[in-house]
Amino acid sequence: MMKPVLLSFFMAFVGGAVAQDRPNIVFIIADDMAWDDSGAYGNPEVPTPNIDQLAGQGMRFNQAFLTASSCSPSRSSIITGRYPHNTEAEELHWPLPAEQITFVEKLRNGGYWTAAAGKWHLGDAVRDRFDLVRETDTSGFQLPTGEAGQAGKFIETMEGEAQSGCTEWVPLLKERPKEKPFFLWLAALDPHRPYHENIISSPTDPAQVRLAPYHLDTPEVRRDYALYYDEIRRLDKYVGLVMKELSDQKIAENTLVLFISDNGRPFPRDKTSIYDSGIRTPFIVRWPKQVKPEQVTDSLVSAIDIAPTFLEIAGLTAGERFQGKSFVPVLKDPKASIREVIFAEQNWHDYEAHARAARDQRFKYIRNAYPDLPLTPSADGVRSPTFQSMIALHASGKLTPAQSVYFVQPRPMEELYDCEADPHEINNLVAEPAHQKTLAALRTALDAWEKDTKDYVPDLRTADEFDRRTGLPTPARVRPRLSKAEMVKKGLAAP
Repeated sequence: MMKPVLLSFFMAFVGGAVAQDRPNIVFIIADDMAWDDSGAYGNPEVPTPNIDQLAGQGMRFNQAFLTASSCSPSRSSIITGRYPHNTEAEELHWPLPAEQITFVEKLRNGGYWTAAAGKWHLGDAVRDRFDLVRETDTSGFQLPTGEAGQAGKFIETMEGEAQSGCTEWVPLLKERPKEKPFFLWLAALDPHRPYHENIISSPTDPAQVRLAPYHLDTPEVRRDYALYYDEIRRLDKYVGLVMKELSDQKIAENTLVLFISDNGRPFPRDKTSIYDSGIRTPFIVRWPKQVKPEQVTDSLVSAIDIAPTFLEIAGLTAGERFQGKSFVPVLKDPKASIREVIFAEQNWHDYEAHARAARDQRFKYIRNAYPDLPLTPSADGVRSPTFQSMIALHASGKLTPAQSVYFVQPRPMEELYDCEADPHEINNLVAEPAHQKTLAALRTALDAWEKDTKDYVPDLRTADEFDRRTGLPTPARVRPRLSKAEMVKKGLAAP
């Protein structure tokens, strides 16, 4: 039960509601979707009517950021409200240790029914934080699980649709116990690679895609983008189905829906990078009972702020272990500010990597600990038609400087960008006299964050698991991947 002081605070927040009227929470996570690839964020070439409606009925955050541009580290950070290097799961496929505290068990202990459906990328130790987990594996089969994550048999779902990771979202809503508030973790596989043709009835015209300036404008790249757009459009359909079910059950009014992505698009210089194309996320909150429609905010928020926010609106306390800050003030007033700087990190994701970033509302500072290594994208990005086309043209010297960035060795140890004037972060301002004060301020902020969170550069680098030109596995690739504790014990990772 909530303590009297917490109940009083909660009742004040929701205008005198009783405890049974605590909001339901639906958390929708896209898999590898760029922050601006939807109509709601200004790309009309990706028709997303349901995501757009979600934004129109609630609040769109323009300055929302992830703590990592890497799938499982980003999710582990979100569910614990901690920076990746504080979760003991900062590298891709490192499972979240059982010792970590998540906001989910706090909701569960506070009276919420908690369930997850779709992609599961958190390891086995925290499955029991949910009352129910229905995991969709990447081969397109549904793996139902029961109480405390007990595995059931494989059941094939609709052909093609299974790859979306979204087919169990609405069934989960239908099965929820009606006497409790609920929390749902709905995790898509869209728009993660690999891509397939004709997954929607009216595929995207490659001629209509909007290319980033650091990608080539060729038929191969346009087709790659078009297939990526198709997966976003399929995801949008499931967002609409969830909203319809909430409406049909007459619970949409007091259900908070938050839509985000776990990292940027799975293309070079996007996913796994800590440029905005990697760590900036769509971030839309719809909660008719408390958030007015058509709200837009430029307030900075971080993915680690999600956990304390969910707990606060449920009338629960987060505690000091959660490193984020509740953005409830922003939901009340879009001009409110909860932070001046966000921080992000890049760790091993298929390849050796270690970089850190500090970003305010305008400028981004990046510190590269491994400048000897090129800016190789994730392995699926390396294998993509987009990157393979770039490799071919790089050999003949036909790439622009912005397109050649993946092959530069060594890279600069420090980078500074004016994200307002240079949104694609092309022009490094580190040596510019006019920006030395900004550089010094962000250096200081990053230094303080590293000290406060006990961050460090490990002495032992984790080896590449894939070739940097072909994306094919190296002898270092072993599955299942060991946890951080196991890697340290075997001398394969730094403690």
